[in-house]
Formats: sequence, C-alpha cells, structure tokens
Amino acid sequence: MADVSAHFSRICLFCGSSSGLDPAYSRAIIELTEAMAADGIGLVYGGAHVGLMGLAADTILAAGGRAYGVIPQSMVDREIAHTGLTELHIVTTMHQRKALMADLSDAFIAAPGAFGTLDELCEILTWAQLEIHTKPIGLLNTNGYWNPFLAMLDHAVEAGFLKAKNRALVLVDDEPRGLLRQLSRR
Repeated sequence: MADVSAHFSRICLFCGSSSGLDPAYSRAIIELTEAMAADGIGLVYGGAHVGLMGLAADTILAAGGRAYGVIPQSMVDREIAHTGLTELHIVTTMHQRKALMADLSDAFIAAPGAFGTLDELCEILTWAQLEIHTKPIGLLNTNGYWNPFLAMLDHAVEAGFLKAKNRALVLVDDEPRGLLRQLSRR
C-alpha cells in the first residue's frame, strides 16, 4: 500500500450511529480503521460509542491508533459519548462540532449512515465547492450504499445545478484500502 501517512495525520470519518443491517458495513469500518492505525493515521469522528461510530473508535484504538471525538454536550448528557478516546472534545452545537472536526482533519471519508452522515458529507462538499478547504473527500461505497447519492449528483450535473468539476470532488471506492490510496493521490 502507498504510504498514506505521508499525506495525512488524521482522517475524519462520517458514519452511522447505528451499525446497519448488513454485517459488511461493520467489516468495512474495521478494515478501514485497522489500515489507518497501521499507517499511523488518527481518526476524527463524532465522539459516540454507538453504531459504526463506536466500532471505528474501538477498532482503531485496539490496533494501537488514535481516536479524536467531537461531540455536543447534549449527546454527552444522553450518555452516548465514548469515554476511552485519545481526546474527546465537547462542544455546544452541531455547527461547532462539524467545524472542529474539519479543522482537526486532513481528509474526509463518509461511510454508510443516515441524516447526520449526509449532513456532514454535504456540508464538507459544499465547503470544498466554495474553496473553504481543499482536503480530499471520499465515499466508502460498501455494497453500493452510496449509489443512489451518486446518481443524484450525476442528475444534478445533467440538470445544470452541479458543475462537473465539483462532482469530481467526490472520490469513491468500495474497498477501504483503495479509498485511502485515492485520497492520498489528491
């Protein structure tokens, strides 16, 4: 594998606070975070101990890596914060959460998830489109999970609402190691 760690010290992962029904989603998160730990890349994520989020943190920590969580106080109050992280940043709002996660990261990966994952992904893509940042963004397309979203982006290009150069901001791979290689080339 290419030396991805030469490009990144931390990658932000957007993913579900649930694990989903297909065990392939969990396997992909385990493979991704083990590869990150092996390359010395830290994980930045939403700070929860549940779902794919918790699995990502537990896996990277068990593999000797680092996990940096960012979570609003309201979620800490609901007792879903992961208490065993390298660092846990507690913020007031979701807006602060997303901004700090972006500041702490050199690249972004969205794995399967729902509203929160889509919100984080779309905001970070919008920031890239507006040239607020130039960090690479990838989708971990486990079992074609992101295919409907990618079709929507293609439709937006065809309808004249999204420029092809901005559509190209989205890197896609169904294999974690392949996605890490793509991100490192940007």
